[in-house]
Amino acid sequence: MKYALSQHAFRASARGLGLAVATLMLAACGQEGGNQSPPPSPVTTATVETERAAHRVEYPGRLHGATEVAVRARVSGILESREYEEGTAVEAGQTLFQIEPGPYEDQVKSAEAELASAQAQTLRTEREWERVSGLFERDAVSERERDQARADHRAAVARLEAAESALSNARRELRYTRVEAPVSGITSMEAITEGNLVDMGTVLTHVVQHDPVQVYFSLPEEDATAQRLARKAQKDDDADSEREATLIRRDGSEYEQGGVVDFADRRIDPMTGSVQMRATFPNPDGELIPGQFVRVRLTLKTYENAILVQPTAVGEGAEGPQVFTVSSDNTAQARKVTLGPMIGDQQLILDGLNEGDQLVINGQVALRDEAPVQVTNGENQGG
Repeated sequence: MKYALSQHAFRASARGLGLAVATLMLAACGQEGGNQSPPPSPVTTATVETERAAHRVEYPGRLHGATEVAVRARVSGILESREYEEGTAVEAGQTLFQIEPGPYEDQVKSAEAELASAQAQTLRTEREWERVSGLFERDAVSERERDQARADHRAAVARLEAAESALSNARRELRYTRVEAPVSGITSMEAITEGNLVDMGTVLTHVVQHDPVQVYFSLPEEDATAQRLARKAQKDDDADSEREATLIRRDGSEYEQGGVVDFADRRIDPMTGSVQMRATFPNPDGELIPGQFVRVRLTLKTYENAILVQPTAVGEGAEGPQVFTVSSDNTAQARKVTLGPMIGDQQLILDGLNEGDQLVINGQVALRDEAPVQVTNGENQGG
């Protein structure tokens, strides 16, 4: 029985020794394999090229006439007639409405009569003053009589001036019964129909100058680059103070006539953080109608030798945005880059890449600096 137990123990010990030897051999193989370099990572590259590019942005806005004037009654009275066709073009000075002139004609006649009376009185007192002053020099009248004659003449002169002013005012009010277009433009609907009593200051219609038209829009708070350029454009020493603009209709089509940004508010709205802007466009055919919603496209900056890459080629490194290039010995090189704005669907690189560099555009996600790579798009990166 002891023998049997001894044999069993021997066999168990032999099996344990075999397992230990096998384990050591596997560990040795593992260590030998760990000293080998990993295989090159497959990547796809593209040659960096420079091109001319423009940073453009679009903002919503609303069209306004360059001049919009509310035509108001300047005197009170019954509105007798409308002398224009609504919605048509009128010239400055053209009659638009006629207010009943009768009462104002009577005022003119009354003022003319008062003026005639004042003129006669002035003439009479003037002669009296000349006569009395001559007599006073010869001691023929008293000083009191001389002073009275002079006072009467001065009162007559003052009355004459008041009569002249009253007549001028009466004639002006009579002229105001004919309501004229203050500017050339397109008329709107009449606000009050004929036969109604209108007071001074009542709005009768509007005249809008359609050529040129203006678009008011705002640069949002987050667009710091646009705001900075907008403020720069308004400096007196900036030769390029008028920035070109393109108008985009609601259907997405471009307006044929180019415009300019001719105003940028120097004040940032504290409520919205935006900067108010204005662009002006010619409108000789009246194609653009004030009140329409449009979009304004601005070219904020033009880059003559821009480097544009797909956004997916840019990753985030320890020091910020980075890309990978492939060197002549087929190793990956991490490049820190300075990003500009997005231009279309591509990312502008301001610094960190040069023309001719081989940029990794696929396979860069798990790539590390100085790692060996295998270019899979067939280009010889070794020179």
